[in-house]
Amino acid sequence: MPDIVSKEIRLKSRPSGMPTHDNFELGTAIAAEATKGMVQVKNLYMSVDPYMRGRMNDVKSYVPPFALGEALQGHAVGEVVSSGDDGFKAGDIVLHMMGWREAITGPAAMFTKIDAHGLPLTAFLGPLGMPGLTAYGGFLDIGKPKAGETVFVSGAAGAVGSMVCQIAKIKGCAVVGSVGSDEKGEWLKSLGVDAYINYKTTKDLTQSLKDAAPKGIDIYFDNVGGSHLEAALEVANGGARFAECGMISRYNETGQSDGPKNLIYIVGKSLTLKGFIVVQYQHMQNQFIADVGGWIREGKIKWEETVKEGIENAPDAFLGLFTGANMGKMLVKLG
Repeated sequence: MPDIVSKEIRLKSRPSGMPTHDNFELGTAIAAEATKGMVQVKNLYMSVDPYMRGRMNDVKSYVPPFALGEALQGHAVGEVVSSGDDGFKAGDIVLHMMGWREAITGPAAMFTKIDAHGLPLTAFLGPLGMPGLTAYGGFLDIGKPKAGETVFVSGAAGAVGSMVCQIAKIKGCAVVGSVGSDEKGEWLKSLGVDAYINYKTTKDLTQSLKDAAPKGIDIYFDNVGGSHLEAALEVANGGARFAECGMISRYNETGQSDGPKNLIYIVGKSLTLKGFIVVQYQHMQNQFIADVGGWIREGKIKWEETVKEGIENAPDAFLGLFTGANMGKMLVKLG
């Protein structure tokens, strides 16, 4: 097969505060025909994730920062076009981390072949992908749910949050979700969530959480931080567990942020707060696929997707994550 001219989104400049379109640029590169040991892939869908905001800063973290002038990276599902490796052939569907471009050629070790088993390919970027493993690992390992407990989830209509809500219901818990619109809240209710809080319209988040969880909360799965974390600390029962997954409310801050004013509850209530990164749960991958795949086939797990079309619209999709423009997983359809 011939070389492929591939459009890609590059980081043009490092954002200060909320990113803008000026921080991105559209460029082209060549995805060469595969030679020995290499695989040429045309991307079909790419993932857009909040954690990418941290990689736009030139600071030391658990993953290296994006390089200026180079294409961004993220999970993608693609189709093999040509292969110089015996483990892949044209037409194979693969998962990899070189999204944000239309095509890529790389070493065979970069790609993981997947068998969709009749599921949509986008499921491997959502419930059976990184967001699903994030929810599964963080909630079960840190939350240690018990039937009858009450779980509070912030960012509950997102790709990770909605998975946590459904896993919590499968485990026999009552669930309260925080969302940015009543439309998202009603969708959660259709999934079995017991109550939701629209944080954009409530006058008092802490009081709304007390009303929604009159017995207090035993587990908090945190995607937002800030006032949500403060409310959770206030309403937490003794011995509650906090799975600290993300703090999207703080990602674009440029000054010194005010932390929750009631951290003293960590001591008085004997709380457990633990942050985590999804890579810490790679050892759970096989059990995760078995459990979540089974729950999907049984109709116990459902998901929504917000899909933008075309690589040139990837920055719009990314910026939309910080304004609540997505229901469920944010994706870009390529090609």
